[in-house]
Amino acid sequence: MTTSHRHRTRRRLAATAVSVLAAVSLAACGSGGSSGPGTSAAGGAQDGKPVPGGRLKIAFWSDFQACIDPNQVYWIESRSIDRNLADSLTDQDPKTGKIVPWLATSWTVNPDATSYTFKLRNDVTFSDGTKLDATAVKTAYDGLHDLGAKSTLGLTYLAGYKSTTVVDPFTVKVDFATPNAGFLQATSTTTTAILSPATYKETPEARCAGKIVGSGEFTLDSYSAGKSVKLTKRAGYAWPSSLITNKGEAYLDGIDVSYIAEDNVRVGSLTSGTIDIAWPRQPITSADQEVIKASGGTIQTRALPGIIGLLVPNVTAGRPLADLQVRKALYKALDLPSYAKTVYWDGYPVAKSSVTSTTPYAADQSAKLAYDPTGAGKLLDTAGWALGSDGYRHKDGKKLTLTFLTNAAGPGEQLVQDQLKKVGIDYQIKVVTAAQLTPTGNAGDWDLSGGYLTRADPSVLGSTLDQAVSKSYQAKYSQDPATGAKISALFAKGLSTVDPDKRAAAYQDLQDALIDNGVAFPLYDRLQTAGVSAKVHGFAWTSESFLRANDIWLSK
Repeated sequence: MTTSHRHRTRRRLAATAVSVLAAVSLAACGSGGSSGPGTSAAGGAQDGKPVPGGRLKIAFWSDFQACIDPNQVYWIESRSIDRNLADSLTDQDPKTGKIVPWLATSWTVNPDATSYTFKLRNDVTFSDGTKLDATAVKTAYDGLHDLGAKSTLGLTYLAGYKSTTVVDPFTVKVDFATPNAGFLQATSTTTTAILSPATYKETPEARCAGKIVGSGEFTLDSYSAGKSVKLTKRAGYAWPSSLITNKGEAYLDGIDVSYIAEDNVRVGSLTSGTIDIAWPRQPITSADQEVIKASGGTIQTRALPGIIGLLVPNVTAGRPLADLQVRKALYKALDLPSYAKTVYWDGYPVAKSSVTSTTPYAADQSAKLAYDPTGAGKLLDTAGWALGSDGYRHKDGKKLTLTFLTNAAGPGEQLVQDQLKKVGIDYQIKVVTAAQLTPTGNAGDWDLSGGYLTRADPSVLGSTLDQAVSKSYQAKYSQDPATGAKISALFAKGLSTVDPDKRAAAYQDLQDALIDNGVAFPLYDRLQTAGVSAKVHGFAWTSESFLRANDIWLSK
């Protein structure tokens, strides 16, 4: 990219970062529920007058993390539940990306993004009766910071955290030792949800198991990890964010959550009326979408913001991917359009960057990710990996084998295996249990591992790839020290100002560097789909594509 072209691109990114998010969100949430795969029809005012009562039944795929504490979880399903239990200082409009008031009525930010001052509502209580005030917010943010590595997302959301100060009973000031321009958006997330001060007297383990108290429109009745969650309407709730139509108590009496691993069983439960919402981990297949629509249901779809579905390399000396030429060959060997079409459906969005299409400041890096198997072969030849009679490449008596670490292999992994075989790479899929995944990752006996995280801000990449902040094995192994320092400097630059032009430039440079240095391999864009019964009205997404249940009601 030329300097002038890059300059124009940066200005365009800054001007359209939020409008891109709006366009994709609006397209995904339109009223084309019966027109084909990936479409949706949102319940709303046209459904009639809301009817109070009834319990919403949702079936998720899994409770992989086995934790319900919003300050600790990164698992999407748990965060969807938490969004309806705990409120945050701000909210983010899923249509525009704009940060709007919630528990905080207003705020100010200094120019270098090191100090944030929030004015709080004075009419909010937690479900244990404790009043929300500045001291409660200080207790919450100090408690989140004290979790350290137990909060994978909190580490980056509070990067550089210095202190929270009570200015007066309903004014709180949050200071950072280093700039954190992503913090305002972070205050809208479930990770920074404000819990009752009593919660922070519990151990992290007890909080994961359900010892949490929020100020949300529902309270937590019970949580059985991997089995069920039960929520009950909060009597007297009257402080939703400005994005909510229903300004009072939830219409629903409660929400019952179960976990169904098999897609066909989950879809069958929806079409039979046993559940009201089928919420999978991977997008609902085109065939199952047609089954759901034939039963009268709709398909709700929204692109998840944040880290795209990607592969992260292990560049430890002595391993194949320590060679940048091999990593560059890998980009050319991956056929991303074919991946989107084969694993999902015709028209499914193709991966274009290390962040998804709905993430502010996402750059189109399609040219860097273009499929070129001939070019991949030339790079591997240059790196000394010669094609053998067995169809695989060899060097110094060793086959070019890349081991992919996962706890759940699927069609996508098999497709990658087939694509890499075409250029002579032996792609081995190493499946471990969920309990073994992190220890195996930390041990470093792998070459590629998968990753993604959801947040409507590009700084979320730091949760996985910033060695200065992240404690993940992917950050540790994906960069040599020199590259790690370069990448961390770019992360810091992106957090150094609230100016949108400067942020756009920094995140353009970061996305370029991740590809140019072979740190991240985008594989697939991420769509969140949900099959929704015809009896469900008022379905709504949060900006992070989680469930917002304030406006949901059920037909009788």
